[in-house]
Amino acid sequence: MGLFKGLFHKKNGWLENVRLWRKPEDLYGEEEQGWGNWEDEMEDGEGRVVLPDEWDKMASGSDFVSAPKRKQSLGILDVHDAAQRQEFVQSCLDRMGEAAKELEGLTFEYNMVTSYLKDMEEIEALPESERAELNAAAQKIQDLEEKQDVYLKKKNRLSDEKYHKMERMEDEAEEGCRKLAEAENYQNLIRQDMSRLEGEKHAYHYRKGELRAAVADAKGMAVICSMALVVCFVILFTLQYVLEMDTQMGFLLTAGFAAMVITVLYFKYTESVKELKRVEKGINRIILLQNRVKIRYVNNTNLLDYLYMKYQVSSGKELAGLWEKYQVEKEERRRYREAELELDDYHQDLLNILKCYQVKDPAIWLHQTAALLDNREMVEIRHDLIIRRQSLRKRMDYNKEMIMNKAEEEIKELVEDYPQYAEEVARMVQR
Repeated sequence: MGLFKGLFHKKNGWLENVRLWRKPEDLYGEEEQGWGNWEDEMEDGEGRVVLPDEWDKMASGSDFVSAPKRKQSLGILDVHDAAQRQEFVQSCLDRMGEAAKELEGLTFEYNMVTSYLKDMEEIEALPESERAELNAAAQKIQDLEEKQDVYLKKKNRLSDEKYHKMERMEDEAEEGCRKLAEAENYQNLIRQDMSRLEGEKHAYHYRKGELRAAVADAKGMAVICSMALVVCFVILFTLQYVLEMDTQMGFLLTAGFAAMVITVLYFKYTESVKELKRVEKGINRIILLQNRVKIRYVNNTNLLDYLYMKYQVSSGKELAGLWEKYQVEKEERRRYREAELELDDYHQDLLNILKCYQVKDPAIWLHQTAALLDNREMVEIRHDLIIRRQSLRKRMDYNKEMIMNKAEEEIKELVEDYPQYAEEVARMVQR
């Protein structure tokens, strides 16, 4: 196996030495290349981190046998059965391979976290004047980011869809607002005219009914007066010729009263008939005006429907509101883009400053300017990194001590107790 050294030296038919895995510094490089100084971890305030007692329980519950029980594992194993023997060795090698692969990933992450901590030490150790320059660049970045956050968190912003829609009709939006306002105002005037004409029409019809009643009343009164006149004349003739009374004055009075009543009824009738004709003409004129207004109403309604469809709004007020918001949004987006360009320049300035101070990963500080300006933020980040590194180291210790070393010891014991199978084991290791 390529990950393991597998140095088997045969001397007088005996294996002088068995070494199945490389030292950490051989496999992963020197301290600065990834393994780190295991004795100098002081961030927890208690010196070197000690493996927790629970790891023995974890190991005993896993798929391999811990060191105190390896005699038992060989006892359970039928060593002389080639299939069981090869399966046992292959199982040990698989565990070592998986542990080595896990260690490689853990070591990379451990190196990265350690690099972050060293960068923090480099930054905190800067002289006051250089730190002031660094803080000034960080402050500019933070100020611009806060301005951008204000824009991004702003409520009632136009959605991208509405913004681009208004952007497409930018050249005709003002004209559209004016047309919609005029059409809607004209629509209101037409509705008022229609309402007024309808009211006048009802009034004319009511007056027409009154005049028809007046004409009918005049006719009725004329008939009644005529009948009363005939009755009066019959009575007067009876008094004059039967009773031989003088009724000349009665005839005169009756004739005069009848003439006066008939005259009044005649004038009332003729006036009512004339006014009725005028009312009917007025009703016809109102109907004509209503027809004209309805035509205007239909045309203006079609125009409004087209404009609503064209600008994808339901009212001129909505379009005016969108146009107003678009203008504000356009200016804010322009300032936002300028801030982005300016932010890129400040990012580059901060990167150049950090590179001068041999910070290995300066790019990460572009998003941690608050830590450069506030020591409390820096302490919190350092604490999180220390916790991460401790967790990584525990996992590295577990894979090295509880998996790789134990698997190696099991293979060594197999070789030591059954030297006749040493060459077979060596071949399996070196594959």
